[in-house]
Amino acid sequence: MSAIIDDKVVAGANSLNVVKEDPIVALTEKVNSLYLFRDHYFENHCLKDAVKKVSEVEERMKETLNKFDEYKGYEIDGSRAMYYYLKGKTFNVIERFNPQAEELLSKAIKLEPSLIEAWNELGECYWRNNNIQQAKNCFIGALPHGRNKVSLRNISMILRHENAETTEQRVKNIQDGVEYAKEAVSLDTSDGTSWLILGNAYLSSFFVISQNPLTLRLCMSAYNQAEKDVIAKSNPDLFYNKAVALKYQEEYKLALHSFERAMQLDPTWEGVKNKNDELLKYLKDIQSLFSSYGKLKAKRLHQMLKALDLKHMGPYKGGSYTSGDKTVKLDLTPINNLVVGNNTEKVIFGKVVCWIQDSDCVPFVFCIVDEGKTCIVVSVYNLAKGRGVTIGDSVAIPEPFVSHHSFSYVDNTFDFKSIRVETPVILVVNGKKLGLEQQACPKLQTLKKAN
Repeated sequence: MSAIIDDKVVAGANSLNVVKEDPIVALTEKVNSLYLFRDHYFENHCLKDAVKKVSEVEERMKETLNKFDEYKGYEIDGSRAMYYYLKGKTFNVIERFNPQAEELLSKAIKLEPSLIEAWNELGECYWRNNNIQQAKNCFIGALPHGRNKVSLRNISMILRHENAETTEQRVKNIQDGVEYAKEAVSLDTSDGTSWLILGNAYLSSFFVISQNPLTLRLCMSAYNQAEKDVIAKSNPDLFYNKAVALKYQEEYKLALHSFERAMQLDPTWEGVKNKNDELLKYLKDIQSLFSSYGKLKAKRLHQMLKALDLKHMGPYKGGSYTSGDKTVKLDLTPINNLVVGNNTEKVIFGKVVCWIQDSDCVPFVFCIVDEGKTCIVVSVYNLAKGRGVTIGDSVAIPEPFVSHHSFSYVDNTFDFKSIRVETPVILVVNGKKLGLEQQACPKLQTLKKAN
């Protein structure tokens, strides 16, 4: 009667007839198990356990490294490159620079230059050590051995972070970054991390190249795709970056909840909490100033509104204006009569009663009040540094796009309407249309960890 055959025992009753377990296969399984534990942590743990995740992953890492000790000396027998790669990858499971990982992965590449995975892991090491150029060299070095999603998306990330000597080079880096990220997604449309980095590439494009609303919608679409992936939706970076995009879409409630999700996934990330607190303070300031007419005294507000003069509407005072070769009709409309969404062929006119400081300085936000004593918030994008309006200025805004913000969050209630102005050059201030010198592309300030 023959014995049962498995991966360790061969046919025959002799118990000495044992096939040794392949060390590389065993180590690969162990390392894969380590990454599975890290990447799928929240499938098996509650969010309240998030604070324990790093220490538990580190403990699993130590257990995995012990497995390498069982095969000590094996690296000189055969597959040394794979041995060094797997051990370096084990050290890399923690999101901080580890010199041992760098040393091991460098050895792996010297022994087997075509080992794409080792190139990518070494690039991660350099990135974590803030050695951007060396990281870029690694990711680019992997591509001749095969186009792969990890190298491509990491090159996209690098291009958005490396220093550029000129504005033209900065723009080209962002454009190239979008293309690299798109190619990464095309190689595996189910990989949420690639979608996340594509979303980040679009977000950078929105701020650096052109604040086209379509670009922001592409950004949000990429983040939504990323959330469909179990691994990506456990990444606090996704929700942080999504919150940034939502803020600039002026989807404030969703932005706050997205920041909150990032904090739940990584309670130790102080930067996210700070950004959440800043947004909440910003909204509370807007609500307070909106509700109190900029905290102006009644007498001063009355004097300001009395001084409103239609001649300060400039080109908009005649009931129409010319845009290119087209004449657009404009009816002066009370703010109170505006509808949510587009208000075509309408123009509003009022006095600036306050402006609101945002930590990112984007957008420039102020409140205006019209002669009917209706207040509305105005958000102006692409405004040059040092430009803006002052209290008492008369402002006319054609065809305003209106949003109504009405929600509650952590014992705070918000209820105000706002107008989004994509470019300052459509504004008329004190009778003069603002010129191109008032327009500039703002710089995006983020706290992204590593993407």
